[in-house]
Amino acid sequence: MKIVVIGGTGLIGSKTVSILRQAGHEAIAASPSQGINSYTGEGLREALAGAQVVIDLANAPSWEPGAVLDFFQATSRNLLAAEAEAGVQHHVALSIVGTDRMLDNGYFRAKAAQEQLIQAGGIPYTIVRATQFMEFLGGIADAGAAGEVVKLAPGQFQPIAADDVAAIVAEVATVAPRSDTIDIAGPERAPLNQFIARYLKAVDDPRQVLADPEARYFGGRVAELSLVPLGEARLGRINLDEWLRRAQAAA
Repeated sequence: MKIVVIGGTGLIGSKTVSILRQAGHEAIAASPSQGINSYTGEGLREALAGAQVVIDLANAPSWEPGAVLDFFQATSRNLLAAEAEAGVQHHVALSIVGTDRMLDNGYFRAKAAQEQLIQAGGIPYTIVRATQFMEFLGGIADAGAAGEVVKLAPGQFQPIAADDVAAIVAEVATVAPRSDTIDIAGPERAPLNQFIARYLKAVDDPRQVLADPEARYFGGRVAELSLVPLGEARLGRINLDEWLRRAQAAA
């Protein structure tokens, strides 16, 4: 099966391409560096020729609200048009758990707009909504930091490892489209502030983590269940301790 992975050289994309190739699929790692640009449309027609599946893992270069909204809307329109021309049978997109519950966060709002375009686009699809990646824990801590104190909301948090995300995305891409969304999350759930405190302790970061219900998450207000699945979700296998072990072994 020919599967074009948009953003195929990124964190999730490179892992997904590797899994698909090991399974015997013709997985194309599409990125601007390869002359395939989903934002401008450059190279899409040639890349998608003969493809059965497209996986959209592209990420915006800027998180400024207007820029990120423009990016996801433009890339989705370009991909869906090129897919229709090529006869693509399945559009898989990676989104975020909570996109419809944190619309004061510009990035989440842009992903919600992307989902709406996919749902109305006419191509059979599956949208995989993932919780936050464990690879972003350090960045989340930094975003809430003021000196030696990190203030984070105590809402529930259930991060997932990139390896688990890639494995599930690859699997979803090789079965029939659902024309629906599925939620995926890590195997452990705890308040955000507690999760980050545990991570910082494990990496010998001395900063103190404080629970602050008013603390924003990249601009968005965090309610108790803003960042976790509300119903059924597929869980990854890698917990925080195992992810830390792997990360330290790879360092």
